[in-house]
Amino acid sequence: MPSRTPDADAGPAWTPPAGKPPLSSRMMRATWRGLPARRHEVGWEPGLVVPAADGSPLLTDHYFPRAQGDFPTLLVRSPYGRGLPWSPQYGLLFAEQGFHVVLQSCRGTGGSGGVFDLWRNEAADGQATVSWLRTQPWFDGTLGTVGPSYLGYVQWALASDPPPELKAMVVQVGLHDPYALFHTDGALRLENALAVGAGMYYQHQGMAPFLRATLRLRRRLRDVTTALPLRGAYVSALGSELPWLDEVMTHPDAKAAYWRGASLAESAERSRVPTALITGWHDALADQTFEQYDRLRRAGCETALLVGPWTHTSALQRGWPEVFTESLAWLRAHLYADPSGLRPTAVRVHIGGENTWRDLHDWPPAAATTSWYPLPGGHLTQQAPVDSAPVTAFRYDPADPTPSLGGQLLSRTAGPRDNGTLEARDDVLTFTGPPLTEPMDILGPVTARLSVSTDTGHADVFTRLCDVDPQGRSVNVCDGLGRLRTTGPAPAQVTVSMSATAHHFAAGHRIRWQISGGAHPRYARHPGTGESPLDATTFAPVRITVHTDSALMLPRS
Repeated sequence: MPSRTPDADAGPAWTPPAGKPPLSSRMMRATWRGLPARRHEVGWEPGLVVPAADGSPLLTDHYFPRAQGDFPTLLVRSPYGRGLPWSPQYGLLFAEQGFHVVLQSCRGTGGSGGVFDLWRNEAADGQATVSWLRTQPWFDGTLGTVGPSYLGYVQWALASDPPPELKAMVVQVGLHDPYALFHTDGALRLENALAVGAGMYYQHQGMAPFLRATLRLRRRLRDVTTALPLRGAYVSALGSELPWLDEVMTHPDAKAAYWRGASLAESAERSRVPTALITGWHDALADQTFEQYDRLRRAGCETALLVGPWTHTSALQRGWPEVFTESLAWLRAHLYADPSGLRPTAVRVHIGGENTWRDLHDWPPAAATTSWYPLPGGHLTQQAPVDSAPVTAFRYDPADPTPSLGGQLLSRTAGPRDNGTLEARDDVLTFTGPPLTEPMDILGPVTARLSVSTDTGHADVFTRLCDVDPQGRSVNVCDGLGRLRTTGPAPAQVTVSMSATAHHFAAGHRIRWQISGGAHPRYARHPGTGESPLDATTFAPVRITVHTDSALMLPRS
């Protein structure tokens, strides 16, 4: 246990207030099973006012153990309010385990002053909050941070110039690059953008307004995502114009001045703060987590990685016992000098296809890349082609876009799904290998090298790896989208990152490569003309031809 450094200027001793955590939080806490045993009763000090960098009031709740002695502090800064589920999941549970928890609403949210911005204020406001902590009689000088999604972004913002008190971070399904949340290779991640808009605008207002907004978005999703033009159509679903949402949707170029300073990748590249990372294979931010891990390792920073069978939201629901236990173990190891809860290896991943966990020393593990090539008739082979002849073609019509199904989304439709209805469409190609005579494990990043020609010069290509069982059921494993521009009849080459996986293909199963012209509304539909998807009012169907020198590249462990 760290101890307070005597301070001659310290004020009077702190008298813990008598308040209990909110009843709703205590009731939700009582529903969780499989969590570590409670160590302390918890007190609550709500509505503290912390001055932001410009003096704006940041409303803050303080949870604390009702016990004698010094305890380290966890800073949790959120744009989603300080009520459910944040109060029980972070305030109550971590205070029970022996931490002061400072749960703060970011500026412009949850009653805090100022105007919310997706990234421009978090570093300064985080530093201002640490300055405030230094004046609190219960702060013992040892600080950690924890939280998911945007609560991960504010952690990286603080780590861009880490205060000396910061000794540990736990980034759960976390963000560090806003551009990559909203765009892939210049294509708008439309459904995610709408989900973020609803979450940022309504969640801090309380669970009831947020649930109503979520249901309204679900009902109106088709109308909004098929509107012509697409620009501004979200207002009918979200109930308000959101200038910041307009800005992120209308800047598809990562190099645009608008995005300058948004990515906090450099925080990981030079960090020395021990950091645990948690994600799920179907988390919309999984790729960002893998990037964070790679940068931290290259920087020589102590880090750990947990990857479960989760989506962005299920990691904090179905996966919460594992996520909380992992987070607590890391914080106790670095804020209490108690490593007893740490696992022996840096990486633990869930293996799909066999529902097991595997401990690894690093990610990705050493693996040999195997390439699979398309053949006429929908076959998939490991025999390399001798030319770049056309294999087959399909017609993508933006007026009847290929629908999205499962995968890495923020919505409830994320995750693995039976792809049978999708693969029955004429605008979806499938190439399927023979039944495996022995099991095959794929661990690491999956990529596709596509050789494609088009008749219009403009197209998106969506590519997906599926596991086909002996009964013919095809389930998505991982996927990705690339944007290409072709000139004349010659094929163009594009390499598409399909995220990463840890998947076991059992004997008798088959590997399937799925290719289409989009996944709507996960991605805004390409109009086929080169015009911005936000402003297009006319569409041009495109004929997309796949050539033999295309390859699906799998890291075989």
